[in-house]
Amino acid sequence: QVQLVESGGGLVQPGGSLRLSCEGSGRIISMMVMGWYRQAPGKQRELLAKITNTGHKYYADSVKDRFTITRVNAKNTVYLQMNSLQPDDTAAYYCAADLPGSKWAVDGAGVRSWGQGTQVTVSS
Repeated sequence: QVQLVESGGGLVQPGGSLRLSCEGSGRIISMMVMGWYRQAPGKQRELLAKITNTGHKYYADSVKDRFTITRVNAKNTVYLQMNSLQPDDTAAYYCAADLPGSKWAVDGAGVRSWGQGTQVTVSS
């Protein structure tokens, strides 16, 4: 069984930056694709980015110029560097993981494993 634990959320001013971390554990975590979703109040969950264990990355168009996903395989940890944050980025951010080749639905339906979420609030 895979477990994912996020950290790094918090309150930041518009234009600021945050780095989220997600540490995975479990026998198969090292082979899994890891990524990030977010969900704002009243909105559908949204896929932001994902990364394979060989470093192949995907970004949603809405964040590709501001967010960077990285991964340290030795630590089974994935990071999401978020820059130029705006109030619209306020949401609960969730780490996710699934097997290679699995489909990552935009709304997260069917994704195998989830963290508990970390709140990001962008406000002055």
